[in-house]
Amino acid sequence: MLGYTAEEFAHLRVYDFVHHAREDIDSVLRRVTREGDYMIGERRYRRKDGGLIDVEVSVNSVSFSGKEAIGTLAGGIAHDFNNLLMGILGRTSLMLMDSSPGAPHYEHLKGIKTHVKSAADLTRQLLGFARGGKYDVQPLDINALLREQNAMFARTREEVSFHEDFHEDLWTVEADAGQLKQVMLNLYVNACRAMPGGGRLTIRTRNVNRDRAFTEHSDTPPGAYVQISVTDTGVGMDKATRERIFEPFFTTRKMGHGTGPGLASVYGIIKNYAGIIRVKSRKGEGSTFDIYLPASRKSPRACSEREETMLEGSETVLLVDDEPMVTEAGAKMMSRLGYRVLTAASGSEALDIFAQKHAEIDVVVLDMIMPEMNGEQTFRRLQEIDPQVRVIFSSGYSQNHQAVQETCCRDFPFIQKPFNIAGLSRRLRKVLDA
Repeated sequence: MLGYTAEEFAHLRVYDFVHHAREDIDSVLRRVTREGDYMIGERRYRRKDGGLIDVEVSVNSVSFSGKEAIGTLAGGIAHDFNNLLMGILGRTSLMLMDSSPGAPHYEHLKGIKTHVKSAADLTRQLLGFARGGKYDVQPLDINALLREQNAMFARTREEVSFHEDFHEDLWTVEADAGQLKQVMLNLYVNACRAMPGGGRLTIRTRNVNRDRAFTEHSDTPPGAYVQISVTDTGVGMDKATRERIFEPFFTTRKMGHGTGPGLASVYGIIKNYAGIIRVKSRKGEGSTFDIYLPASRKSPRACSEREETMLEGSETVLLVDDEPMVTEAGAKMMSRLGYRVLTAASGSEALDIFAQKHAEIDVVVLDMIMPEMNGEQTFRRLQEIDPQVRVIFSSGYSQNHQAVQETCCRDFPFIQKPFNIAGLSRRLRKVLDA
């Protein structure tokens, strides 16, 4: 039909012959992944000779080796786990406000807070392993992120010397800072294990333009990329190890010495940002991991205020979440900051409250993933009541988190669960003072 031989066609991707924008194709594929079968309808295909033909297309979601099941499972675990952490972190934040550095349990409370953050980072790693999605995507200054990450990691590894070779006018990357920090941490840990007696770790950044020849074996388009390279002077890898290094749970360590989705998580996170990761290594000659992330024209996000800065208010907030542990902890934190708080356990309940009291409600904190009526649907209905409604979206993440975020809240503030009282206070003031 398209004029190709079977051998030629086997090397094509859908983007090569569908005569509409790549973004339209990606949107359809995301929807199919969420909903299963989906009839697209009439479209145009481009023949090998350049001519166009009209076709009718239907797309189906097919699971290979349980991959979709893993993604769904990971998303569900992350959502529930982060909601649980939200309750723990919220109450811990409130207890810390009532404690001083000299109090008997102050250090224990600070420890709990630190461990909750580590647990939240673990869910990021789990989602990266399953390529489950992104969190709070922002334009980032990669050099600044790496300097912070390197300084923190270097303090724990005195036997390894860190060397930075950063391009001064590095392009911006749009990503979640926490996930990229997790990527770098996993690469650094992997490098240190390859240098048990110590060594040199070099981190480089560059602006690069990649053509189709470079990207033809991946599902990424040619264009402008930011390159991050991590080079160690360790034991290196043979060909067999290089070919399996990104497989889930592959490890060269002995039984009982730990395993896990470290580099599989790295691979999943980078692929999820339409990036490329490649490894160069030889036995006895060290290794280099090269990461390529699509460049952005946006300006990097400004440095945030100090983590512990708390800003108070007196406005009225409607908090909408189907998890009681989240509404209880969230309402107590907001009340402690001085706000008047109304709560709703579902989208329909939120609409009832908003219909009666929207004139006095200053902002709605809205969970994106709820049964029956999700955040997107609730948001649309709120807009029907008041087109100027101010909303902060929130989520512990689920499999359709990214699609909901793209369709309804791209231009609206977002706060990732679990959040503490300081982070919540700053996000509320940013919206209310705008």
